[in-house]
Amino acid sequence: MDIQDFEGLRALLDSTFPKTCASCGYVYISAEQFFIDTQDMPRGRSSLRSAIEDDGLILVEVFRNCRCGSTLMDEFGCRRDHSERGERQRQAFDTILKVLQSKGIAVAVARVEIIKFLQGQPTTLIAMLNIEL
Repeated sequence: MDIQDFEGLRALLDSTFPKTCASCGYVYISAEQFFIDTQDMPRGRSSLRSAIEDDGLILVEVFRNCRCGSTLMDEFGCRRDHSERGERQRQAFDTILKVLQSKGIAVAVARVEIIKFLQGQPTTLIAMLNIEL
Protein backbone atom coordinates (compact mmCIF):
# COMPACT_ATOMS: atom_id res chain seq x y z
CA MET A 1 0.00 0.00 0.00
CA ASP A 2 1.34 3.41 -0.95
CA ILE A 3 0.96 6.58 1.15
CA GLN A 4 -0.91 8.17 -1.81
CA ASP A 5 -3.75 5.72 -1.09
CA PHE A 6 -4.36 7.67 2.09
CA GLU A 7 -4.29 11.26 0.75
CA GLY A 8 -7.95 11.81 1.58
CA LEU A 9 -7.22 11.04 5.22
CA ARG A 10 -4.11 13.26 5.52
CA ALA A 11 -5.67 16.05 7.63
CA LEU A 12 -7.35 13.56 9.93
CA LEU A 13 -4.18 11.54 10.27
CA ASP A 14 -2.02 14.55 11.04
CA SER A 15 -4.30 15.51 13.93
CA THR A 16 -3.60 12.21 15.75
CA PHE A 17 0.19 12.43 15.85
CA PRO A 18 2.58 11.87 17.50
CA LYS A 19 1.54 8.23 18.02
CA THR A 20 3.38 5.78 20.30
CA CYS A 21 3.43 1.99 19.93
CA ALA A 22 2.18 0.52 23.22
CA SER A 23 4.36 -2.57 22.76
CA CYS A 24 7.80 -1.15 22.02
CA GLY A 25 7.41 2.58 22.74
CA TYR A 26 8.48 3.68 19.26
CA VAL A 27 7.11 7.16 18.51
CA TYR A 28 5.71 8.05 15.09
CA ILE A 29 5.97 11.84 14.76
CA SER A 30 3.81 12.30 11.64
CA ALA A 31 1.38 10.43 9.41
CA GLU A 32 4.02 10.26 6.69
CA GLN A 33 6.56 8.67 9.04
CA PHE A 34 3.86 6.30 10.30
CA PHE A 35 3.17 4.98 6.78
CA ILE A 36 6.86 4.81 5.84
CA ASP A 37 8.02 3.11 9.05
CA THR A 38 5.13 0.62 9.38
CA GLN A 39 4.14 -2.31 7.21
CA ASP A 40 0.95 -3.36 5.43
CA MET A 41 -1.05 -6.07 7.09
CA PRO A 42 0.34 -9.55 6.30
CA ARG A 43 -1.04 -11.97 3.72
CA GLY A 44 -2.59 -9.23 1.60
CA ARG A 45 -5.20 -8.23 4.19
CA SER A 46 -6.53 -4.70 3.76
CA SER A 47 -5.12 -1.95 5.97
CA LEU A 48 -8.45 -0.08 5.82
CA ARG A 49 -11.84 -1.03 7.22
CA SER A 50 -15.02 1.01 7.53
CA ALA A 51 -17.15 0.93 10.66
CA ILE A 52 -20.40 2.60 11.71
CA GLU A 53 -20.76 3.99 15.22
CA ASP A 54 -24.04 3.71 17.17
CA ASP A 55 -24.84 7.35 16.29
CA GLY A 56 -24.41 6.65 12.55
CA LEU A 57 -20.95 8.24 12.23
CA ILE A 58 -18.91 6.39 9.63
CA LEU A 59 -15.33 5.69 10.63
CA VAL A 60 -12.32 4.49 8.70
CA GLU A 61 -10.08 2.19 10.72
CA VAL A 62 -6.43 2.09 9.61
CA PHE A 63 -4.35 -0.96 10.54
CA ARG A 64 -0.54 -1.03 10.19
CA ASN A 65 2.18 -3.21 11.70
CA CYS A 66 4.84 -1.49 13.83
CA ARG A 67 8.49 -2.36 13.25
CA CYS A 68 8.23 -4.55 16.39
CA GLY A 69 5.41 -6.54 14.76
CA SER A 70 2.58 -5.15 16.88
CA THR A 71 -0.56 -4.11 14.99
CA LEU A 72 -1.43 -0.43 15.35
CA MET A 73 -4.95 0.83 14.68
CA ASP A 74 -6.47 4.27 14.58
CA GLU A 75 -9.95 5.55 13.71
CA PHE A 76 -10.78 8.52 11.55
CA GLY A 77 -14.22 10.03 10.99
CA CYS A 78 -15.80 10.22 7.58
CA ARG A 79 -15.88 13.76 6.21
CA ARG A 80 -19.02 13.15 4.14
CA ASP A 81 -21.93 15.30 5.24
CA HIS A 82 -24.87 12.96 5.90
CA SER A 83 -27.26 15.76 6.82
CA GLU A 84 -30.26 16.72 4.70
CA ARG A 85 -28.19 19.61 3.29
CA GLY A 86 -25.35 17.23 2.38
CA GLU A 87 -27.78 14.91 0.61
CA ARG A 88 -29.23 17.84 -1.39
CA GLN A 89 -25.72 18.92 -2.39
CA ARG A 90 -24.86 15.42 -3.64
CA GLN A 91 -28.13 15.28 -5.60
CA ALA A 92 -27.36 18.65 -7.21
CA PHE A 93 -23.84 17.48 -8.08
CA ASP A 94 -25.26 14.30 -9.65
CA THR A 95 -27.83 16.30 -11.62
CA ILE A 96 -25.17 18.59 -13.10
CA LEU A 97 -22.97 15.57 -13.81
CA LYS A 98 -25.82 13.90 -15.77
CA VAL A 99 -26.45 17.08 -17.76
CA LEU A 100 -22.79 17.26 -18.75
CA GLN A 101 -22.77 13.55 -19.65
CA SER A 102 -25.80 14.10 -21.88
CA LYS A 103 -23.76 16.75 -23.72
CA GLY A 104 -21.08 14.13 -24.45
CA ILE A 105 -18.61 15.25 -21.78
CA ALA A 106 -16.64 12.43 -20.15
CA VAL A 107 -17.56 11.74 -16.52
CA ALA A 108 -13.98 12.24 -15.29
CA VAL A 109 -13.74 15.65 -17.01
CA ALA A 110 -17.18 16.70 -15.78
CA ARG A 111 -16.36 15.78 -12.16
CA VAL A 112 -13.14 17.79 -12.24
CA GLU A 113 -14.86 20.84 -13.71
CA ILE A 114 -17.73 20.74 -11.20
CA ILE A 115 -15.27 20.47 -8.30
CA LYS A 116 -13.19 23.35 -9.69
CA PHE A 117 -16.35 25.45 -9.91
CA LEU A 118 -17.34 24.64 -6.33
CA GLN A 119 -13.84 25.55 -5.12
CA GLY A 120 -13.89 28.87 -6.97
CA GLN A 121 -11.16 27.85 -9.41
CA PRO A 122 -11.09 28.73 -13.11
CA THR A 123 -13.29 26.30 -15.00
CA THR A 124 -15.07 25.78 -18.29
CA LEU A 125 -18.19 24.47 -16.54
CA ILE A 126 -20.40 27.45 -17.49
CA ALA A 127 -19.41 27.07 -21.15
CA MET A 128 -20.03 23.30 -20.95
CA LEU A 129 -23.53 23.93 -19.64
CA ASN A 130 -24.04 26.63 -22.28
CA ILE A 131 -25.50 29.13 -19.79
CA GLU A 132 -24.91 32.77 -18.94
CA LEU A 133 -24.58 34.06 -15.39
